[in-house]
Amino acid sequence: MAERETASSVPPKCGPYISSVTSRSMNLVIRGVVLFLIGVFLALVLNLLQIQRNVTLFPPDVIASIFSSAWWVPPCCGTASAVIGLLYPCIDRHLGEPHKFKREWSSVMRCVAVFVGINHASAKVDFDNNIQLSLTLAALSIGLWWTFDRSRSGFGLGVGIAFLATVVTQLLVYNGVYQYTSPDFLYVRSWLPCIFFAGGITMGNIGRQLAMYECKVTAENLIKNEESKNMFLYRKKKTPRF
Repeated sequence: MAERETASSVPPKCGPYISSVTSRSMNLVIRGVVLFLIGVFLALVLNLLQIQRNVTLFPPDVIASIFSSAWWVPPCCGTASAVIGLLYPCIDRHLGEPHKFKREWSSVMRCVAVFVGINHASAKVDFDNNIQLSLTLAALSIGLWWTFDRSRSGFGLGVGIAFLATVVTQLLVYNGVYQYTSPDFLYVRSWLPCIFFAGGITMGNIGRQLAMYECKVTAENLIKNEESKNMFLYRKKKTPRF
């Protein structure tokens, strides 16, 4: 009877890949690789949209991929995505505020779709001036945060990421690595920080969702260890002594 209760109290295994790995450092590496690949894929797709609309222009000698993107753009975006995706759950644990708002993959996929839509709008939608476009994208980006995040840490990190990424982009354009057509915010477009903000929120959501599986597996292992210990003590107590 006790064995049945013990077996029924252990939760079922969950998570796609992370449940088979119990090492915390290995979990971190796997999450980093997954986030890197997601960042590379999004960089190729989204940068293709910008180039097709002549929003960004690269010199002919650095065009070196099937997606007509400079070779260094996908690795840089992948690395940034991995750092952001790992940073969000780390900050949540440090602040003691675990993010529990809309923690399911369907919500994460909708967040990715909205982010792609915001980036697509920056390249496809025509406004009378860049100020109207920038205000529209800013409202959409904040709406993305409110819909899929709503955490103070998420908003703060998003703003910090947008600021830092915009400064780096300004330096790249200033040094002639590539350029924007019709820049209205020093060397770049004024709506660029909105894209970076939305991208930070999106990768943060993906990183949090991946980290959630690690937390579940850790809890499962703790329960299993406790149950095994209790079962050992129970059997030891029932064993007759001669």
